[in-house]
Amino acid sequence: MHLTLQQLKLFESVYRNRSYTRASKELYLTQPAVSIQVKRLENQIGLPLFEVVGKKIFPTAAGQRVYDASADILGRVTELKQSIEELQGEVKGTLELSVVTTTKYFMPHLLGHFLQQYPDVEPKLRFTNRAHVVERLMNNEDDFVVMGQLPLGATLESHPFLENILGVVAPPGHPLAKVKKVQLRDLVKERFIEREEGSGTRRVFDRLLKENGLQIEPYMELDSSEAIKQGVMASLGLAVISLHSLHLEQAAGKLVVLNVTGFPLKRRWYAVHLKGKRLSLVARTFLDYILAESNEVLDLILDPS
Repeated sequence: MHLTLQQLKLFESVYRNRSYTRASKELYLTQPAVSIQVKRLENQIGLPLFEVVGKKIFPTAAGQRVYDASADILGRVTELKQSIEELQGEVKGTLELSVVTTTKYFMPHLLGHFLQQYPDVEPKLRFTNRAHVVERLMNNEDDFVVMGQLPLGATLESHPFLENILGVVAPPGHPLAKVKKVQLRDLVKERFIEREEGSGTRRVFDRLLKENGLQIEPYMELDSSEAIKQGVMASLGLAVISLHSLHLEQAAGKLVVLNVTGFPLKRRWYAVHLKGKRLSLVARTFLDYILAESNEVLDLILDPS
């Protein structure tokens, strides 16, 4: 058999994603290109590697064995690449990161400042929901991920590097904006716009309410902080969101942070990877950078004077 690394890489992506379409998007190729390469691989193996049941694809017995070998070979190639880079002592190459969507208000700034020092690094930064970040973390698909709440029951290494401060926001004309101290029991009488179930912000807020014997039924559920802010500005309801995302709206007088008992809620952002994972020189350098520099970089952005 004359297998190529490219064929194994394409096959591994299709296997992991259980989809030619998702694999093609992940690898920035067309779906026909991915299908053709997998078909050529099947011809060389002499057996089908996937079978279609309904609208889903599943690996055959041969496909499972090829995947096991592919994961081993590609892993060894990655280790070889990392070893060569470390011998050269140069911080260059690919940096794979998946982060929850709320971090879009600071991760690009941290990455931008890092790239000023290390311009030969090639970043691949994915913003997605918490469930997908956890999935990629467990599948070891990134150098590390960034999230605000760690998954339970997993063997992980986590590195706290930045405070995530949550507050209750309202439009400036809301009656509670004039109240010096809003009690939780009064707050829950209001309409609330919340993130989808499973989001870290929602879990923290729900826990605070439960500890005080309270609960709310969300008036609306939206899948991004940006959409929630727009909803609050349109007077559709109040919301709990990260104060990192509010600077422009506060400066423009479009949103205010209410003074609520129990708030602000303080969490941490974490850089997370599987325990025992050997980070590349690029990943280790970026991790060290955000652990040491993230607060100073963000202070400079928010207060450039």
